[in-house]
Amino acid sequence: MFTIARFLTTALVAILFLATLPVHAQDAAPAEAVAAAPAPEAEAGELDGLENPNIDAATLTLRLIPLTAEELEKLSADWLAIVRASTVDVVDEQIRINNTSAELVEEAARARLTEVTESRRALFDKYSTILDAWELKGGDAAKIAGYRTYRSAIIVEETRNTDWRTLLAQATSWVVSADGGLRVATNVGIVLASFLGLLLLARLVRRTVRHWAGRIPNFSKLLVGFSALAAYWLTLAIGLMVVLAALGVNITPLFALIGGASFILAFAMQQTLGNLASGLMIMVNRPFDEGDSVDIGGVSGTVRDVSIVSTTVITPDNQIVVVPNSSVWGNVITNSTASETRRVDLMFGVSYKTPIARAQAELEKVVRSHALVLSEPEPVVRVNALTDSGVEFILRPWTKSENYWAVYWDLTREVKDALDRAGMEEVEAGAPPVVAPPTGVAAAS
Repeated sequence: MFTIARFLTTALVAILFLATLPVHAQDAAPAEAVAAAPAPEAEAGELDGLENPNIDAATLTLRLIPLTAEELEKLSADWLAIVRASTVDVVDEQIRINNTSAELVEEAARARLTEVTESRRALFDKYSTILDAWELKGGDAAKIAGYRTYRSAIIVEETRNTDWRTLLAQATSWVVSADGGLRVATNVGIVLASFLGLLLLARLVRRTVRHWAGRIPNFSKLLVGFSALAAYWLTLAIGLMVVLAALGVNITPLFALIGGASFILAFAMQQTLGNLASGLMIMVNRPFDEGDSVDIGGVSGTVRDVSIVSTTVITPDNQIVVVPNSSVWGNVITNSTASETRRVDLMFGVSYKTPIARAQAELEKVVRSHALVLSEPEPVVRVNALTDSGVEFILRPWTKSENYWAVYWDLTREVKDALDRAGMEEVEAGAPPVVAPPTGVAAAS
């Protein structure tokens, strides 16, 4: 029972202590790096007071700003001696408790150990602040890693060799301390509150970008939507980095992590990245926009939505087709609504018994009387071919793009009705044309 309790308590304390450590790479370093090499001597007076263990943390942070990497190296060595002496005190108290029977250990003894440990933890925080400043000023990475490893090794070894009752007391003390659990809880609360605030700000930015981008004449709906979405996520990303930096989190390793992950994802998601690049090309070159009627590689319908990776098309029979953007950009795109006007092409045939002039006049009358047919450009009604079955006429009226199918269907019916009323016999259009026999060859009787 005690063994299990000791293990669980040890794990809890280790996690709590490691949670307070700054985010740094814990690369192994030679033990010799801990024993710092002699650093160049700083000018007299420049480090006065910085070796004082009781210096305020905020004051220490400000006093470190003008120091050079060489000065910070010397100061790090001094503080290594300070935290080492404090660790000796912690070890002495722990030995005193270990040499006393568990039943005889007074709570006051554990309280003294906890107090010394808390004092040493505060010193370690200042020690880490100095190492952070040294690292930012371009200090020797191997030496800095050795200094950091010293702290990590001490915490792990102490946790492993401390009885579970003492660990529990230390954990409880850490949770309720202003510089321990309360600070972590406060920072977590700040991050959560900041994230909620950033969500509201990002939505406001997205709405503003959408409004202003929509007023730019050359921006399509697709590009407006993409710009608003990009502004939304950039606001969240930059805002979170600012919040974390303000809380003292070193975000430099985060950029390295993102760079490495991007390199790996570039290989793992080549097809998706191809769709993404094609989506950007579609948004920039604007071959179509939302609401346009298009034919994309055999898929015909109305564009409902274009995301960064795919295009959604609704077919005339209300089916939803999602086409990858790489397929869209790699195929021939026919946009039926890109122009304001369209030409309607129709063909009709009448028998050879019907006078051509009379038939043409009747067809022109039907075309010009339709309300949706434009007067400019002028409709074309011409004899297109002489086929085996009769005379083929072609009708080419112009109308607005949105009225194309209305004109097509109306004229198909109205021409048929007009020819029937005029007593003209209609024949099949599109039949093979009459081919004259070669010169000198008698026609078959």
